[in-house]
Amino acid sequence: MKNLSTLILMTVICFGCTNSQETAMNPFFTDYDTPYQIPPFEKITEDHYMPAFIQGMQEQLKEIDVITNNPEPPSFENTIVELERTGETLNKVADVFFNLVSSNTNDQMDAIAAEVTPKLSAHSDAISLNKTLFSRVNSVHDQRNNLNLNTEEMRLVEETYKGFIRSGVQLDEASMAKLTKINQELSSLSVQFDQNLLKETNEGFNLIIKDENQLEGLPQDFRDQAAKLAESEGHSGKWMFKPTRVSMYPFLTYSTQRDLREKLYNSYLKRGDNDNDKDNKHLAIKMSDLRIQRANLHGYKTHADYVLEDTMAKNIGRVKNLLDQVWKPGIARAKKEAEEMQELIQQEGGNFKLAAWDWWHYSEKIRQLKYDFSEEEIKPYFSETKVLQGAFDVATKLFDITFHERFDLPKYRENIRTFEVKTLEGDVIGIFYTDYTIRPNKGGGAWMNTFRSQSKFDGIQIPLVMNTCNFPPPNDDGISLLSFEQVTTLFHEFGHALHGLLSDVTYPSLSGTNVTRDYVEFPSQMMENWAREPEVIADYAKHYQTDKPMPLELLDKVSKASKFNQGFATTEYVAASYLDMAWHTLEGKVENANAFEKQTLDDIGLIPEIASRYRSTYFAHIFAGGYSMGYYSYLWTEVLEADAFELFKEKGIFDKETANKLKKYVYSAGNTDDLMTQYVRYRGAEPEIEPLLKKRGLDKF
Repeated sequence: MKNLSTLILMTVICFGCTNSQETAMNPFFTDYDTPYQIPPFEKITEDHYMPAFIQGMQEQLKEIDVITNNPEPPSFENTIVELERTGETLNKVADVFFNLVSSNTNDQMDAIAAEVTPKLSAHSDAISLNKTLFSRVNSVHDQRNNLNLNTEEMRLVEETYKGFIRSGVQLDEASMAKLTKINQELSSLSVQFDQNLLKETNEGFNLIIKDENQLEGLPQDFRDQAAKLAESEGHSGKWMFKPTRVSMYPFLTYSTQRDLREKLYNSYLKRGDNDNDKDNKHLAIKMSDLRIQRANLHGYKTHADYVLEDTMAKNIGRVKNLLDQVWKPGIARAKKEAEEMQELIQQEGGNFKLAAWDWWHYSEKIRQLKYDFSEEEIKPYFSETKVLQGAFDVATKLFDITFHERFDLPKYRENIRTFEVKTLEGDVIGIFYTDYTIRPNKGGGAWMNTFRSQSKFDGIQIPLVMNTCNFPPPNDDGISLLSFEQVTTLFHEFGHALHGLLSDVTYPSLSGTNVTRDYVEFPSQMMENWAREPEVIADYAKHYQTDKPMPLELLDKVSKASKFNQGFATTEYVAASYLDMAWHTLEGKVENANAFEKQTLDDIGLIPEIASRYRSTYFAHIFAGGYSMGYYSYLWTEVLEADAFELFKEKGIFDKETANKLKKYVYSAGNTDDLMTQYVRYRGAEPEIEPLLKKRGLDKF
């Protein structure tokens, strides 16, 4: 049974039957008549989703009944494997819907999400809290050591059993009823939080500039983007800037207008905190309280205790220890960076104290002084197309796979690109989609998802993998130019994609990225290392107009600047991780979200010149994205990848033996064995933190 909670929280009940006409016309009710069984996006309308969800849930419950009522004694095949096989229709519609509602939504899609999410949560509970079904699973689990199972089969039994236990199947009926209600409410609140944030970002504050003199310092291409944005929203002849990273970060970096930098930055910080109908403060409080109640029902003091038990970290003590080890040198370096910028302000005759909205502006000036290059100087060498090809080339050298663009495969928007992924022998192993350009109906950030996971137990199913980002729109030459941060984002998400594309397992619930959250970021962050290697940069850094490679002296400067501003980067990230931890180690209800957040950040000693990467009201990772008590995972996995990349630094960044081990034990292995065991098979030992500190330039603090 595919774990649909990885798509969204799931659900229940009988809603009536679809008629024959609906069945005949609904693409989800038949095999897709498309290459590689890709969803026929052009044939799917919003009206198809709810009937498919309803029928899919009904079908799966009938399949569950067959397993539950099987008169034969429970076995691996008739119970565990049959569970894995259930929910085909439901998986098909969920894979499409939840991917598109995050990347290509509209009001109707949002309404469907709000309606179906609690139903799906109830449906999931109806299966995972089925005591009769669990008795069969438990029977197989009890006899697992005598069934002659291979490693993956044993893992499937253990993960299936654990899923039932952690869902609460051993609770009494009254507790189960309460749990089901909590799960439904949490799933609804999660959707509401995400929808509020998207609307607040797109429909809230916009910085509209009428006077061209107020654009002083902004690069021409960025001005052009702002003019196009303004025109698209009915403000012809003006310039518009939104509280999004794509719009805000360049403005904060280059604008000489300190008052405007402050306005735009504060509008970003205030998203979800404007005491209007899109306010998220009360949602964060309610969700935190419901998570405490749920943890208590399961027998845990806090949500953190419940979540971390099923991770590599295991407990809050190990998470806090990691954060503390990195926080101390990170904040020390950040204070030094702030002092440097304050000195520069004074040298320039500025009569003000460095503020949070000044950081990007003055750190860029410091970078130019130290390394003699600007972000704008290097951006022409980082065209989206060439950077992507650079990522492809890395994958080819490491893993012996190639990428071939197809223009005839189904896709849900015209500007999406599709690629066949092949072995060197020409066998297709997956389909890769890219959806990179920012737009109003797309969620913020960047992510990987799948329209189908890889599996082999019912015939070979190749994965359909998507990377979604929010990169700048094309310039007048039709080219999207990236910052170096966006370059690393592209490589990061491509790492997730490789985790899905290179998966080579039997069962879909153990496939690809279906691993713990403090492991799933390891393969993605691992790929960032190659993005920063001078040899690789030289390969993809070609001027978008002349195709000339980046000059060696500039390449050297970019390489040397890799540890620049790491105090800031470390501090803002770890602060957000502490905030996540604070919300989810609570044993009682918070009364005031803002006061709680302020106290948390004051207690760790966050300096006023730096804000937490996410405030509570727009911390979608933990209130809408499934990362509650999991945001530390990026740092945890950075320990893994920094340690893992040391082996390539010792033997060569494209060493074939090392790459083969990385592919076999990391990218292809999914969740088929204990994750630390898989890491040790690759590395030879458990990871150490020193490579991470050295990589971030924190080893001297």
